Parts: sequence; C-alpha cells; structure tokens
Amino acid sequence: MEIAPSVLTADLSRLAEDAEKALRVGLNWLHLDVMDGHFVPNLTIGPPVIRSLRRALGPDAHFDAHLMISNAEEMHSEYIDAGANHITVHVEAVTNLQQCLREIKEAGASVGISLKPDTPLDIVKPVLDEVDLILVMSVNPGFGGQSFMESAIERVQRLRKMIDERVEAGARPVTLQIDGGINVSTIAVVSEIGVDCAVVGSALYNDRLLSDNLAELHAAMGRLEA
Repeated sequence: MEIAPSVLTADLSRLAEDAEKALRVGLNWLHLDVMDGHFVPNLTIGPPVIRSLRRALGPDAHFDAHLMISNAEEMHSEYIDAGANHITVHVEAVTNLQQCLREIKEAGASVGISLKPDTPLDIVKPVLDEVDLILVMSVNPGFGGQSFMESAIERVQRLRKMIDERVEAGARPVTLQIDGGINVSTIAVVSEIGVDCAVVGSALYNDRLLSDNLAELHAAMGRLEA
C-alpha cells in the first residue's frame, strides 16, 4: 500500500524542505489538502503555494491535489497549471460531475472523486469508468488530527468489491485512497481491506524524525523497510 504524506501537517514555514524529506525516504506521492474556508471551515493553500512547491521540488514528485473547495468546476485548471498531476474533487461540491471530470482529464491531469463520510456510495457508480481514483474520507473533511471513523472500513470494503467486480468484467483499475486518522494503530486494518493509498499526516510529520515514523508505519503493516 502506498503512503501519501499530507504536507498540510508539515511545518508550513519550511514546507518545501519538509516535503523534500518525504521524497528522500521514497514517498513520492505528495497529498496537497486545498481548503477554501467555504466548503470546509478551514483555509489552507492555493495555486501559488503549489506552484512554488513545484519549482522547489522539481518535476518528479507526484502532486495529488485534494480540492475541498466549493468552486472546483471553475478552478481546477488553476491547480493543474500550478503543477498538480492529479485532481480530486468532492462529489458534494460539484454540480455537473461528469463534465468536471472530463475537463480535468482534457487538461492533462488524472482525476479522482472524494466522498464525505455520510455521502451515499451509489453516487460513485455512474462515474466509475471516468475516474482514476476514489478517496474515502475516514474523518469529516476540513481539519487535521481527527480520529479515524470505523464506519470507513465498511465503505472501503464495498468500494473495493465494486471496483474489483468491474475489473473482472474488463474495466480498468481504479485506485482506492483513504484519508483521515491514519496512524500506527489504524494503518494495518486499512491495508488489509484493500486500500491502495493511505494519506498520512500527523503520524509522519511531528516532533520525531520522518524516517522513524515511516519505519513504525511499515512495521505496523507487517512490512520491512525497503
């Protein structure tokens, strides 16, 4: 299972430096939490910060922009132009979801959808053939440091079954990602239920060495360090 560091929990005064620490230990998939203070109550980074990060880190890092914003349909191209490789939009915040997904693909990025913990999973079915990733929120979006919601386990299992059945029928794979409360106590269960990528924030970025934290996460999954 891939681990994607959530750089929002890094030291924002040294954002590029802390992001580079993740790259140095092999965590190439950087999760960028974009919040607008409207769709969610917090306010974080936007295209200028992403553009600066791209200049500092170079072309190889994979920028995974999770748009927790109410105007993703109008703004997604700004994030792609700033250097995002992947855009995830919230189904709850988009009026014409299929058109939005198509426009993101046409702009050159891969595309995902995210669901709040109480959003019905059936909303995923009409767009499964159009997305590269589904992000299951295991906390309510908008704040870091929340506890993992056990209800996310069943939601992941249902989506895993939905995706696998379609792959068996000839459809292309879809990456299953989870975000919220992932740490040494919860990472094993999410890896066991078929998550492809876990977003990890404060369990990686804290007052300890990132490499030590990563080793603990790997050990919790029963995997030796590479």
